[in-house]
This record gives sequence, structure tokens and C-alpha cells, in this order.
Amino acid sequence: MKNQLQTTLALAGLLWLGAALPAAAATIAIVNADGPGEGFNDPTPTAPVGGNTGATRGQQRLIAFQFAADVWGALLPSDVEIRVTASFDPLTCTETTAVLGSAGPRQVFADFPSAPLPATWYPVALANKIAGVDLAPGAANSAADDIIARFNVSIDDAACLTGSDWYYGLDGDNGNDIDLVVVLLHEFGHGLGFISLVNSSTGALYGGLEDVYSNFLYDNTVGLHWPALTSGQRAASAINPRNVGFDGPHTVTAAADLLAFASELLVTAPAAVAGSYMVGDASFGPPVAANPVSGYVVEAVDSVDPAADACDALLNGIALAGNIALVDRGSCAFTVKVQAAQDAGAVGVIVVNNVAGPAAAMGGSSATITIPSVMVSQADGVLLRSALADGLYVSLQQSATLRAGMDPAGRPLVYTPNPLQQGSSVSHFDVSALPNLLMEPAINSDLAHDGVDLTLALFRDLGWFFGAPAPVPYAGGRSVLRQNAPNPFNPSTEIRFTLAQAGPAELKVFNVRGQHVRRLVAGNLDAGDHGVTWDGRDDRGARVPSGVYFYKLKAGDFEGMQRMVLLK
Repeated sequence: MKNQLQTTLALAGLLWLGAALPAAAATIAIVNADGPGEGFNDPTPTAPVGGNTGATRGQQRLIAFQFAADVWGALLPSDVEIRVTASFDPLTCTETTAVLGSAGPRQVFADFPSAPLPATWYPVALANKIAGVDLAPGAANSAADDIIARFNVSIDDAACLTGSDWYYGLDGDNGNDIDLVVVLLHEFGHGLGFISLVNSSTGALYGGLEDVYSNFLYDNTVGLHWPALTSGQRAASAINPRNVGFDGPHTVTAAADLLAFASELLVTAPAAVAGSYMVGDASFGPPVAANPVSGYVVEAVDSVDPAADACDALLNGIALAGNIALVDRGSCAFTVKVQAAQDAGAVGVIVVNNVAGPAAAMGGSSATITIPSVMVSQADGVLLRSALADGLYVSLQQSATLRAGMDPAGRPLVYTPNPLQQGSSVSHFDVSALPNLLMEPAINSDLAHDGVDLTLALFRDLGWFFGAPAPVPYAGGRSVLRQNAPNPFNPSTEIRFTLAQAGPAELKVFNVRGQHVRRLVAGNLDAGDHGVTWDGRDDRGARVPSGVYFYKLKAGDFEGMQRMVLLK
């Protein structure tokens, strides 16, 4: 059965990390839905930027879209073309806030041929891949396309996000502008399947059926996966911060390799409150992992009520010297509080949240803060305060067991803030993850063009590699050209291949125009497994620009070719 679906999703934070890939590669085509003179057809002359050679603003937009599509195409296997209906339209924008764009699947399917799970929705691009045929065939128009993408043309206007425009370069060197490629990678991720179809407000299933993404959501509070919950329980789970994890086995395994160990507050005295406490990290000052500190905790007292938020002149600065300051979240910036405690001689700061729920990350920037700081939840703050008179001794340190962005069982957390954030809740990884992930609900300034991190593993759990053959080891009778890894890559990648018999072999790299770039192998090789590294340089030793490249192996009667992506 089939049902139509159109979604509008909030923008999320972005990060990539290379991974080993299967041999097959999908083709993702961008379908221009803009009218004459607008969006992709904007004739405004524009100088080339960051490897984007478009001569007009519209051409550069289309090149950036296709570049991001090619990145995903190189990562995912599918014999069915994936079509993206794309347009630039005026969307909400002010001097300080804006909707950057959205993307989602046009349709979802259940109980199609070869569907891994019965009575379960799959986004159309994924369903097509698994079925091996186009389940929604039609004329070459938007009605037959698989993903809908709308992006905000107003970002390039002076009155929209003052000081920032779209950056159309392909090299990640966006400065103060907004990198369109990384935003596209995120939004295409939603269209390809990183999306819950459950109504987050009511918990109701879409069309009465489960969806493949939500099938893997596990609520630690009730100890059940979402399909086993009632609608009311799912609605409660959607606002259960840091208590809902994604339980796909590939995602869990990849998270253990990728995510860093979390910061923690370890209380050693008094015994009544001893233990490990979950904390939120600060974006400023030294990370706890690099600068752990221990000491007694002293509450900061300032001159204006509320007196514990360190927003005004401190009255007990002498008592803070050499100790860890305890302050309330309040009306001034986090950096103001921590700077005040540091100026008084404190060696660290604990900020107590002033709202219910888990500890939050603390934003801000400062070049002068040199001590670590963390936030604890409001409830944990009450416990810590109750022990101050008995000599509260703590350590701000890196956990030896818990990773940032994971639950205690090792499941990557999904974003379930309270109150609900429509368009962001559930269909993103949690903001506590370190390093920052592609599918978080906010753009982080430290993100770069380096891969798609946990998203690829999650897509494996959803079924994107369902039925794909495993790599074949050398068995004395078959030549194989394997996918390079990492991919996308920067600055280098390894290409591995197997030769069935000894003899002459040639491995060459080409650009998308078919022009020769680099000869990596030329000569006689023994039978068996081989590997060669490409450093992103051409035959003259010059570094080549970001983009999609192909490598081709010829050995005897064997000829094979693969696609790879260089991102800088």
C-alpha cells in the first residue's frame, strides 16, 4: 500500500566523517522547480568561489545542490534513480533568525516487495532501493520525484541574517556565511530516511502504521521501543530529554567508535551525595577532558538578588579562591559568570540549571576564560547545595565509561527536549553528542566537510544496504575493485583491490569530465590483495579541488570503476 507524504523539517547541525562503503552507488538527480529568473535560474553574474565554477548565482546554487547530491550518491547503493524536486523560495527571515531550508520524502510505502518489516512505512527513495524498482513511476515531472527540497532565497538579501549570505563554495571555507553544501547534506538526510513519521504532539502513528526510523527508538524510562508504546506514551517520550536512544545495531557500534567520552561531575564527599552526575559542556574555555580539576565547592554570592547567579559584584571572592564555584543560571551570559568566578581565583565552575530537565550545553565565546565549567540539572543542583555545609568535594573530569550523546547502554540519544520543538524533536540526534553530528538540530561552528558520521550507520539500520553483497575476499579466482575508504575524504584515501592473477595492472583517477588526473598504478602486480593511497594530487603533484572523482582499474580481462568524493 502507498500513501502520500510531504514534510517540512527544521534545519539541524552538521558534521561529516568518512567511512568504508559498499561498491554500488546511487544516482541522485536535482529537478529544477524554479521559474524563469528566480532561484536556480537567477541570472545575477557571480565570480567562481571555493571550487564552484558557476558564472551566475543560479548556476552556483545548482552546482552546490548537485555536489551534495553526489556526496550522498557515492555513499548509498541504489539501482533506482533518486529525484529531488528543488526550489529557492522566500521563507521566514529576520536580521537575526531565519528558516534556511527543508527537505523530506514525497511519499512513503509499506508492504512493498522485499520490505524487511511488515506494516512499516519506508520513505520512497529507500523503498525503491530495497524493492529494486521505482514504486512510483511516472513522467519526468515532480509528481514522480522522491524528495522535496525548499531553500530560502532571502538569505542572500541584506535585510536577512545581517552579515551572512549563502556560501556556494564546495570547500567549506564559508567564513561568516552559511555553507549551503553542509545544510543540503543535512536536509537530504531527512529526505533519505532520517525522519520519524509519528505525530510528536499526540504520539499517533502515521496512517496507523509504524515507520522504520521510529521502530528503533527506545525509551529508557519505560524500557520499551516506540512500537510497543501507546500514543500517550510516545507523546511523553518525545519530551523525555536524554532518555530516548536509537537502538539500531550498526548505529550503536559506530557511536562507540566515533563519540568522545562525556564530561562528568564526580562527587567523592560527603557520602550522601557521592556519585557521578551528568553535565552539560561549555563552548568556551578549556574542555574538561583537557583540564580536569578537583576541589571543594563554594557557592558564589553577589551583591544583587538573586544573589547566587554571579551576575553582579561577588561578595565572597576570597572564599572562592582555589575552589570550584557553584552559581545559578540567571540573567547574564554564562561567560560573565565564569569570568567573575575565575577573576576571584576559582579553579572551576558548576552552573545549576534554573529550569526542570537535564543539564544543558552552555553557549558563548571568550578568549580570556581559562578554567573549565559545566552545567548540572536543577534537581542535581538541589542535592549539591544540600551538601555544601558538609564539605562537598568534587572532580570535573572525563567519564571513563559514558560517551557524550549516548545513554548508559550505548545507544545514541535522539533529540527529545521539553517543551516539544516541532520540526526538530525526535528526528535528530541529541545536542549532547561530541563531536557534533550531521543530524543535530542546530548548526555548530566547528563543523567541516569531513563525512556523514553516524548517519551512514543509521541508514544501514534502516535498510539502505539491505541485500547488498558483502565485500568478497580474495579466493584465487576473482578480481575485485573495492570502494575507497574513507569516503568522502580529506586529504587522502586508500583504494583496495584484488587481482585474480598476476600480470600488468593500471589504476587511474579521472574527474567528472573524464579527464585524466592521476595514475596510481602502472606495472606488473602479483595475484592477491593490494592497496594504494591517493593523496588528492594530480600527476604534477598539485592538489586537486573538492569534487567527485572516479578511479578505474584495468587488469587482464578485468575492468572496474568506482566513484569517490574529495572534500576540503
